[in-house]
Amino acid sequence: QVQLVESGGGLVQAGGSLRLSCAASGRTFGTYAMGWFRQASGKEREFVAAITHAGITKYYADSVKGRFTISRDNNKNTFLQMNNLGPEDTAVYYCAAYRVQGSIYTQSSSVSSWGQGTQVTVSS
Repeated sequence: QVQLVESGGGLVQAGGSLRLSCAASGRTFGTYAMGWFRQASGKEREFVAAITHAGITKYYADSVKGRFTISRDNNKNTFLQMNNLGPEDTAVYYCAAYRVQGSIYTQSSSVSSWGQGTQVTVSS
């Protein structure tokens, strides 16, 4: 099991950028795929992006393709670079860890560990 702590959220104007970070603890981090979900007020949690355990394959929701980039490093960190943000990106962003290889990353039921969430607010 891994524990996750997000950081990097905040308030930004439309068209701006933010970089979210997720710090993981646990000896088996290298075997986990990692991802990001978000939940806007009054809406269900939705998939944003995922990256396989080796960092080779990345997946994105259609709504963020070309604007967001997920990455990870060897120090148990996962990042979400968000560019050209719009008000529709306002949400609490959650880091996610998938213990099982080959999970359906877009499904929240595939997530084995969640972070506490970090608020991203984009003003128009």
